[in-house]
Amino acid sequence: MFRPRATTRVFALLCGLSFLLYLDRVNLSTAASFVQKELRLSNLELGIAFSAFAYSYLVTQIIGGVIADKFGPRWTLLGCVSIWVVTTIATGFVGSLAALFAVRLALGIGEGAALPAAARAITNWFPVDKRGMAQGVTHSFSRFGNAVAPPVVALLITLTDWRTSFIIVGIGTAVWLVFWYLGFRDHPTEDPGITQAELDRLPPRAEVAPQSTRKDPIPWRRLLKRIAPSAAVYFCYGWTGWLYFTWLPSFFLHAYKYDIKSSSMFVSGVFFAGVVGDAMGGILADRIFKQTGSLTLSRSVLISATFVASAICLVPVLASSDLTIMTLSLSAAFFFIEMSIAPIWMVPMDVAPAYAGTASGIINAGSAVAGIVSPILFGFIIDRTGSWTAPFVGSVVLLLLGAVLAFTIRPEVRLGTDDNATPGALPAVAPR
Repeated sequence: MFRPRATTRVFALLCGLSFLLYLDRVNLSTAASFVQKELRLSNLELGIAFSAFAYSYLVTQIIGGVIADKFGPRWTLLGCVSIWVVTTIATGFVGSLAALFAVRLALGIGEGAALPAAARAITNWFPVDKRGMAQGVTHSFSRFGNAVAPPVVALLITLTDWRTSFIIVGIGTAVWLVFWYLGFRDHPTEDPGITQAELDRLPPRAEVAPQSTRKDPIPWRRLLKRIAPSAAVYFCYGWTGWLYFTWLPSFFLHAYKYDIKSSSMFVSGVFFAGVVGDAMGGILADRIFKQTGSLTLSRSVLISATFVASAICLVPVLASSDLTIMTLSLSAAFFFIEMSIAPIWMVPMDVAPAYAGTASGIINAGSAVAGIVSPILFGFIIDRTGSWTAPFVGSVVLLLLGAVLAFTIRPEVRLGTDDNATPGALPAVAPR
């Protein structure tokens, strides 16, 4: 009887990683009003503090991917999660904008390698026709972290204060490190609990071997050329995504004059829509691929469709001030844009499985660039206009642009071993 004990354990650890990744990232947005008041920050200054994370996050994306490919995701994640444990706890001791900027900058260093390393782990541990599910569900736990963070942090602040809330969350993250060290190995063949039935479903180790086991260096020019379109699409996603992650609690708190408990519940509702969207996007991508055998349909077309749907759902945000319409529109828009996550993150595994960590870092760098600009511009527009909905105009425009750019990804073309990209030879999955 097939019992995926080892793969289930690894899957659970990756889900836990994704949950903590965003719990530790967005806790500041929930505590923002308290931090802003105590440190006497303007909306623009708060936006600058939000964006600090993205500067180092951007820089460490590709570096982290290279490290994960070279040394494996096990030690890469042990190192980077240790950094974000320390910086999360340190946030509880800041006393100025400069100190807050510094700890958020350091947090970005710690979190920068996390998703590329997770992509490396999924490439090693999951077959092609299950990677959509793996990416979708693990990323849905990221959004679960988004959804849980507002009420959890709000409760901690109510019971203690905003500084203590960061210390408690940081200590909780440290517990995951222990389970990761004990329960994960870089490749299934190294895991004593793996079954032969599980190994038989996985791609040959040589096919997904990281660069440390290969004599050829990273083909940077060809890799960048093949992955750049995906990074551009992910920038368009990130512009709106970062508005949600950084400003949404303040949006309900100030635009509708709710207290922190009430606003956190609205924010959670919106983010729970993303939990469902992430999982459904991955499952749908796998289903389309199994039915058609087409990477273009299960990646590019799916991404484009979800971007258009998300843009349409944001239009009522610009035209209505009704709280119910606003919440439903934001939730629907987030649901659809999150459906794009799994197919976007599967592209590195399709195009360059031997360099999945590095390629994933390049893609996520696109979102990191948006994370630098988007929060600052949001705060600037609010300070100048007093409107909390005007920044979403840019979201609609960029989502429609991303829908067009999705067709330049070409996931069916695998990175070759010579100077030209050649059609990929993915394991066959016959259409049904």
